[in-house]
Amino acid sequence: MTAAQLHRDLTVFDGLILSAPTRAVFEDIHRGGITAANFTCSIWEDFRGTMQNVAKWKNWITEHHDILRPVHSVADIRRAKAENKVGVSLGWQNCTGIDDQLGFLQIYKALGVGFIQLTYNTQNLIGTGCYESRDSGLSDFGREAVHEMNRVGIAVDLSHVGSRTCAETIRHSKKPVCYTHTCPRALRDHPRNKSDEELRLIADHGGFIGVTRFTVLLRRGQNSDLEDYLDAIEHTIDVAGEQNVGIGTDMVQDQPDALTEYCIRDKGYARQLTDFGTVKELKGLERHHEMPNVTAAMLARGWSETRVRAVMGENWLRYLTEVWGE
Repeated sequence: MTAAQLHRDLTVFDGLILSAPTRAVFEDIHRGGITAANFTCSIWEDFRGTMQNVAKWKNWITEHHDILRPVHSVADIRRAKAENKVGVSLGWQNCTGIDDQLGFLQIYKALGVGFIQLTYNTQNLIGTGCYESRDSGLSDFGREAVHEMNRVGIAVDLSHVGSRTCAETIRHSKKPVCYTHTCPRALRDHPRNKSDEELRLIADHGGFIGVTRFTVLLRRGQNSDLEDYLDAIEHTIDVAGEQNVGIGTDMVQDQPDALTEYCIRDKGYARQLTDFGTVKELKGLERHHEMPNVTAAMLARGWSETRVRAVMGENWLRYLTEVWGE
C-alpha cells in the first residue's frame, strides 16, 4: 500500500484546530483527509459569547452539511469516515464559558462540546495557566468542575495549564485527561511545553497527548519542518508510550492577525503574555490539505502501518471512548 493509499484509508483525528471557519478552509480540511477534529469555539468568551459561537458553529455545520457533520460520540467519528465527511467536535480553550455555573456543562455537552481546557494561559476560577507567575493549583471549584466534566463526558484538556494545576487535575480526575496540543520540553524549553515527568504522569493515569506542529514549540523553532515534528512525536512516544500519543496540530489557517493578538493577551485584551513574532508555518504542513505528507514522512522513517494508524487517529478514538463512551 502506498503512502497516499494508506492515508486515504486512515481515520485521522486532529486534537485541535483553530482555523478560520470558512468554506475554503473546510474544503481544505476535507481534502487533507482529516476524519474529525476538536474545533475551538471559545477562548476568552463568557457564557453569552460562547453560546453565540456555538450557535454559529451549528449554522456552519448545517450550511456545509455536504462535507461536515456534528460529532457527539466515537461512533459519529466512524460515521464521518464512512460518509467521507469531516466530523466536528466543539472545544474550548478556557472554562470562562460556564461563568460560575457547573450546571451549564451538561448543556454544552448536549450541544456538541466534547473538549474543555481548564485554563487558557492565566488564572481563572478553576486553576492556573502556564503563563501565570504563580501556580496556585486546582481550586476547590475546579475540582467540582472536573468531576462534572467526568460525569457528562467532556474531555479535560490541560495544554495551556500550569504544571501544578496539571498534576493536581491528573490525579484528581476520575477519567483520563489530555493535552490536546503540546510538545516535549526536553526538545525545546518553553512554558507551553511539558516535561518528561509531566508526560509520564498523564500517561500513567491513562491520559493522552496530542503533539502540535506549532513551530514555536518545536526543536528548531521557526525553522522547523516535518522531521522536527516527527522528532517531537517520537520523543513523546518514547516517554509516554505509543498508545497514548496522537496529533493535535493547532492549525490557524487563514485566521487574521487580530486572532493572535486576542490569544496572547490576558482575557483577550489586557497584559501581553508572550510575543511569538511573525510565526512561520511548519514546512511540509503549512495547510490542512498537506496532512498526507505526515503519513508519508512517518512511513519514510520506517514506521509500521499499525503505528501510523494508531498515532494518526485510532489512539485518539480509544481515549475518547473512555471519556465519551461509544
